[in-house]
Amino acid sequence: MRDTGPVEVARRTAQEADRAATRLLHGARDARLTGERAAFAPRAEIDASWDRVVRSGIDPEQSPGSELLEADEIEHRRRSTVLGEVLPVLREGLGSIADAQQIMVVSDAEGRVLWRQGNTAVMRRAHDICLEEGAAWTEASTGTNAIGTALAARAPIQVHSAEHFIRALHSWTCAAAPVRDPRDGRLIGVVDISGPASTFHPTALALVGSVARLAEGEVRTRHLLAIERLRAVAAPILCRLGGRALVVDTRGWLAAVTGMPPVDRLPLPKAPQPGRVWLPSLGMCRMEPLPGGWLVQVADGSSDGPPRRVVLDLSRARGLSIHVVSPVGTWTQRLSPRHAELLYALALHREGRTASELARDIFGDATRTVTVRAEISRMRRHLAEVLAHRPYRFGEDVEVEVVHPEHPGDLLPHSKAPVVVAARRPARRG
Repeated sequence: MRDTGPVEVARRTAQEADRAATRLLHGARDARLTGERAAFAPRAEIDASWDRVVRSGIDPEQSPGSELLEADEIEHRRRSTVLGEVLPVLREGLGSIADAQQIMVVSDAEGRVLWRQGNTAVMRRAHDICLEEGAAWTEASTGTNAIGTALAARAPIQVHSAEHFIRALHSWTCAAAPVRDPRDGRLIGVVDISGPASTFHPTALALVGSVARLAEGEVRTRHLLAIERLRAVAAPILCRLGGRALVVDTRGWLAAVTGMPPVDRLPLPKAPQPGRVWLPSLGMCRMEPLPGGWLVQVADGSSDGPPRRVVLDLSRARGLSIHVVSPVGTWTQRLSPRHAELLYALALHREGRTASELARDIFGDATRTVTVRAEISRMRRHLAEVLAHRPYRFGEDVEVEVVHPEHPGDLLPHSKAPVVVAARRPARRG
């Protein structure tokens, strides 16, 4: 005799509802591809993803796949991300569900799969859709999917069956959440659980989101412990030093400081080396390695002095930059269009500008001083040895050169700042 109890009835009802929803999704997706109006609209986040994918030109009938990263590149990415440190947290939170009926996948911020584990049979099926280590799962490569769409939307997302843009993924369900570095909010990767569409469960999204937050908490805890260890090492060293000095970890986060105001984070060179180095925010410094970080001593400036020359390169609208020639070499800072406008105004007025004068130069409105002060403050974080204030100006001993585009009309072409608009006008002939 067949079981027709309430549990079986509920299960069949859920299956029928899922099949009906899937048919509606298929219709909505087909309508989107043909440009017709659909009787059913997908969820807003899926609808937005389909729009992005259609614009990118992804073939909905293509096979999901990408060129895999080499093994050494995968290992390099694993070592370069803090995700590896919190992998035990992810496995503890998702391992049981993954082993039972799905797989857990962890990608970096570029959508490249770095780790995966889970049910053996599902792992084999995942190989058929290239859901394996080293594969790319961004929307640009694989259409709407939980990993890629979580990266694009910067938010947790569940993608089920026909919500996937590529037809070959319609037999899958997945839920993913972005993982951020709690120290600066930077996105560092995505954690995902994926499996056959029949394993869909509405609580999967909440689960994966909670595990992502646990991982972020673990990153924060490990960082604080490392800073405390570094601070213990730094304390006796800084007590013996005179002048200005900081101790920072390998990523520039402050552990201790003496002789100067504290900062949250010190921008370091990409590959710092012991010895003398020019740091844009501090000037000439000496760096010495410590266990887990660096001792940074700021020179008094008596022998080396400030940078001698600044080149403000405005020749290309997409390559705005400032080059600073220091006593030990040259460094470059990319510029936003707003910062390029401000620096151009200061280059034209070497005697300096007040906040209200700069507001008039940039906005045509002398009252917008709050915005000007905020933008100058942001620039001085990296250009403190170049820019002076009271009034705002380039340093008196700094030679400033502006590289213009070939045609005056191409100077910061999208800018509406009065100081720039005036410079674009051809000079009148006498």
